[in-house]
Order: sequence, then structure tokens, then C-alpha cells
Amino acid sequence: FFLISKQKHEHSSLLQKDWPIYGGNAAGNRYSALDQINVANVKDLQIAWIYNSNDTTNTNESHEGHEIECQPIVVSGVLYGVSATLKLFALEASTGRLLWKFNPFADNPSGFTQNRGVIYWENGNDKRILYAAGSFLFAVNAITGKAIAGFGTNGKIDLHEGLNINYDTRDLYVACTSPGVVCKNTLIIGSAVSEGGDAAPGYLRGFDVLNGSLKWTFHTVPLPGEAGYDTWPKDAYKRIGAANNWSGLTLDEKRGLVYFGTGAPASDFYGGARAGTNLFSDCIIAMDAQTGKVKWYFQTIHHDLWDRDIPCPPNLVTIRHDGKMIDVLVQATKDGLVYVLDREKGKSLYPIVEKPVPTHGLPGEHPWPTQKYPLKPLPFDHQTFSDSDITNISPESNAFIKAIFDQTKHGNKFEPPGIKGTILSGYSGGAEWGGNSIDPDGILYQNANHAPWLLKMISRKDQIKESAHFAQAEGLYVTHCSTCHGIDRKGNGKEVLPLLKIGSKLNRNELITILKKGMGRMPSFEYLTESQRDAIVSLLLDQQSNDKARAAKSAKEPVPLSSGKPEKNDFPYVPEYVAKVWQKLTDKDGYPGIKPPWGTLNAINLNTGDYLWRVPLGEYPELTRKGIPITGTESYGGPLVTAGGLVFIAGTRDARIRAFDKKTGKVVWEYQLPAGGFATPITYMVDGKQYVAIAAGGGRGLKTSGTYVAFELTNKKD
Repeated sequence: FFLISKQKHEHSSLLQKDWPIYGGNAAGNRYSALDQINVANVKDLQIAWIYNSNDTTNTNESHEGHEIECQPIVVSGVLYGVSATLKLFALEASTGRLLWKFNPFADNPSGFTQNRGVIYWENGNDKRILYAAGSFLFAVNAITGKAIAGFGTNGKIDLHEGLNINYDTRDLYVACTSPGVVCKNTLIIGSAVSEGGDAAPGYLRGFDVLNGSLKWTFHTVPLPGEAGYDTWPKDAYKRIGAANNWSGLTLDEKRGLVYFGTGAPASDFYGGARAGTNLFSDCIIAMDAQTGKVKWYFQTIHHDLWDRDIPCPPNLVTIRHDGKMIDVLVQATKDGLVYVLDREKGKSLYPIVEKPVPTHGLPGEHPWPTQKYPLKPLPFDHQTFSDSDITNISPESNAFIKAIFDQTKHGNKFEPPGIKGTILSGYSGGAEWGGNSIDPDGILYQNANHAPWLLKMISRKDQIKESAHFAQAEGLYVTHCSTCHGIDRKGNGKEVLPLLKIGSKLNRNELITILKKGMGRMPSFEYLTESQRDAIVSLLLDQQSNDKARAAKSAKEPVPLSSGKPEKNDFPYVPEYVAKVWQKLTDKDGYPGIKPPWGTLNAINLNTGDYLWRVPLGEYPELTRKGIPITGTESYGGPLVTAGGLVFIAGTRDARIRAFDKKTGKVVWEYQLPAGGFATPITYMVDGKQYVAIAAGGGRGLKTSGTYVAFELTNKKD
């Protein structure tokens, strides 16, 4: 362990002052060798500065585009971050003083997407920030905040570049929510796309960091002659999209390899048109950064029917296993698993068994008969949901969930989706996009959500029939929008946007664009006709005068159905079954339908695969006042671990940032943020003083804010 510590501290020597990369270092470990702030003095942390971007309203109405998920970076005393409306800014990292701000939408207003971080690159006096906003990736001068004209077209490249291989993707939703990595002069990025039948290809691409030209493309749904083509129906690449890397990448600088995970193929929850294991969806992949050639892959889910994307970048670390020092990749998953793979060959260090799983899917479906079960480390999230798991915070809550439980399928996490309804374990539980952190001793710190979801499917034909019963826009809304936003348009009180008074935030054109292209977690409704989308928007804006005529016309326009069989140029693919109900399983008060804890922080020794501790993360004060033990809450955003013996993490619904003793899991400091900190904190040093900073943008059904907050030790002068 002393050898590991020495190696990692030497590797971190250049990072003693800065936080120059998303994840802290190229290995993505979210570890800092700074120890000025430590277990003994962390109680003396106080506010150093607060920066307010003033880009969002401070209300109780949440909009996914107004949530700051950015983990900022710090280079040479300058902090670079992104506001709620995707404006890039540079701050003096010791004071929070604004140096410059760049507006990506100044000339071309566009819908908002998430942005979780930016890339810094320099070569001599050429210093630039690369980051994505909307469907473009921008190169901005890190000193002046001006677009670099020689990059792409006037400082930006279209993220649709390289995707128009088999069908026109120009009008499809393509974004980049997590930053890529740069190896030498090659910028490698993934993408965020729709999860429906109109999903764009989820290809990985390498761009020239200097001029933005495309250098290579990796097809995650293989073309004829490429490896993996035989794991799909013939010509699947002509109609099936997604299988994308939206969660980010890490870089092994010595080997010249990038490591990343991919998501589920389109469409989520039904795979009738994609029989087979579906490589390279749901894979952990090692790739040559300069050529885009795959060195090895490891598929975590075969023929994904549960949207179990790889949710965060892998970590790279060296551990001692069976008496040997081994370079490994560590990947946490949505369903609470931890894979520890040899970085050279992609082989697991711990046993994995392939077990039979249920195969009684919807008509036309092809569930794969086996799935992987790692035996160590043990899962950090529920793998099943039984009646003994139903919430016990009150008899009323228990009875409410029990009534739903009795009417649905449950138990095995690989239960195929169905008409009756399925309780999903390991969907929005386990790990999330915030990732995790690993210290030099090989200890993994992972926050986990424990939140089952309820999924009910409906055939497209039945959906059309239900829609036809309504002659006005209300019918279209009920069929296509109310599942998430509610009949009353109030959302779910958590992450889903309330639509009442939506006209005060978004205009008609913006709403139509969102319906057509999707945004954030919201899928695209490209399959609806233009007049149907227009009718829904008119309803939301309460422009009722022409709704009857408009809706009467839209009700007569059929939604095109795909045969479910591969056909030439059959795009967009419209699946035969879609989600009718897709929501968190909560009691009548909105609390998770499972027994607490609902959120935990876990410490796992990767050298042995054993847990060191597990503690609740987050609190509902109103439940604590009732005498209910601390339940934990869901968390969005990851942890930071430091040589000072601390694990910093926010992300909880109580809007607090906490510091845990990394040896014991005990809370040793906490602070109430101005809004929820749904992001990952960083630490850095300027002029001999260590800071901890985080974006506190709120959202997810709570009040929103445009703030970044930094902390320092009280009266620390040296």
C-alpha cells in the first residue's frame, strides 16, 4: 500500500494546486493530494466566496435545463465553469471575481442541454476551453473568452458531424452532456441522443483539437464487415440508434488508451427490432485514442431492456490483488455493481457468473437468456424487490405501495417489461452520472440511490386507439405527456418539470423544438405529426381559440407504425411497444416506495472486494422530526476524496454539502448550500490556501439558483 500511495502521490504532484481535468486527473479518480484541510480542522471551513451567474430564477419551479451539474476545473488560479443556461465563464479562483463570460447562444438561440464539465488544452500560448452547448462544441480562448475562429466554423463544430452515414440526422437531438478527453492533439467525445425510435447514432468520434476536423468514427451499432455486426439483425445500423457514450471517458496516458462505457440501444424497454446481444451497447471499452480502434470490450448487459446505461466514467487505479500490483479499470453501474477489470485485457479480477434470467417478454421481443452477476464486490444497491422491501415509514405508505406491488411483476431485476407493469430495480438506483472517487490505498467511495421505478408498457396500436377517443388537444396531452407531468400538469414534485405557467419560461418555438428533439431526460416526440405537436403546445400555452380545429385534424392523422422487421431505410423506427407509465415508485407523499435507507455512501476496498463501511447520505428533516431514523435521500453528483482524510459530497435533496471521515464514514462537517448542489465538488490551492468549491444550482423539483460556492479555512493565512 505504501508503494501505491507513493505512485499516486507522485502522479498527483502536478495536481497539488489545480483541478485541471473533469474528474481531477486523467484517470478520473476525483482524488486530491492536498491536505491543508483535514479531519482535524475541517470544522473551521467557512464561505470564501459565492459567484452568482444570475442566469436562472430562484423559484420552486424546476426546469431541467436550469440545473447546474457542472464540475468546474481550475488551471493556474482560474476557475472555469458553466452557468445554468450554458454560459461559459472564468473566475479568479481565490475570490470568485468574474474575468469573462462567453454566451454560446448569442447568435443562434437554442434549447438547453446539460453540461457536466469542460476541457482545458494548451500548447504554448494557445490556451483554450472546449465545451458543448446545444448541438455544438465550442473552442474558446481561455484568456480572453472569445471563440477561436480557426476551430471548425467560427469557433464551433456541429455535433452531428460524422453521424450522417445512413440517414439524415441534422434535425435529430444530438448533444454532449459530459466532456471528452484530449490525447495529444485528438479530442475524443461521446454524445447524448434521444432514447426513442428516432435516436441518432451513438458513435464515438475523434476530432483534431486544433481545427475541429473529424479524424475517426467508431460505430457503436456496427456496419457490415465490422466486429459485432452479427450480434444484431441484418442492417440494424440503418434504423437503430443510441448505444452512446453520454457519461464521459478517462484516459490512460501511458498506454494511449481511452476507456468509456456505452448506453442502451434505442428504443428503451422494447427490442423487438434488435434481436441479439447488441454489441457495442452497454459495454466497457478500451480504445486507441489516435485511431478509434477497439482494444477490448466487456459487455455488462446483453440486449438491454431496462435502460441500464453505463452511467459514469470508469476509474483507473493500481491495486494489490493476490500479492500483485495490477493496473485496473473500475466501473460502477446503475444496478449497483462494481466491475474491477484488468486494464490490459478487460478480464475481471473477481469471479463473475452468467445466470439464466426470465425470457417471457412482450410479443416480438427477444430477451437474452443469461446475464452477468459479479460475486465480488457485493452490489451496493438492491437486486430484487419483494414485499419485505416495501417502505415501512408509515402504515399508510406501506399500504399504498403494497397495492401497486400486488398488481405488478417484481422480484428479478431482469424481469422483461410488460403490459401489466414491472417494478424496476437498478434503473435509477445504484451509481449515477456523478461517479465516485478512489484514494491511493485503492478504496472506492461510491454514493448510491435506492429508488425503484414503475414501468408499464402499451402497444402503439392501443396508444393510438386511446388517443383517438379525444377530439381535442387534452387527449394528446393525456396520452403523451401526463405519464410524467401529470394530468394536473404539476410534474412529480421532484425532477419532472411542472407545466403550469410554462409560457413564462419558454416560448412556442422553444416548446415545439423540445417536443420534436427531446431535451435532457425528456424523449423526442418526433413520431407525432407537426399539427399534433402544435396542438399540445397550444394547450400548454392556453391558446385555446383554435385548439378544437387543430386537435380535430391531429386526431385524424395516424402515427406511422413500423413492422418491427428490418427494412431498408426504415427510419425513424417506431417500436411496437412504448412506455405508458414510467415513473419512480413513490408513496402518496413522494417518498421512495422502498424501505430506507434511500441514499447511502459506501467505502469499498478494491484490493479485497470487501466493504469498509456504509452510511446514510442525506436527510429529510421533516421525517427526522417524526422520530424516523435518518433515511438518506437520492443524490446526484459524486464524491471528492483528499489526502486530508476527507470525503466531500453534496447532491442530496436537503441541499447540504458534507465532509465524511474517510476511515469511519462519520460526518465531520456540513453546510447548508443556497440551493441543491447537484454536482461534484472540487478542491484546489491558490497562494498557499486550499479551497473546496461546488456548483449549487438547485433544481430537481427544488428551488433553482445560479451559484457556485467556495470554502476556505477560518483565518488560514499560510
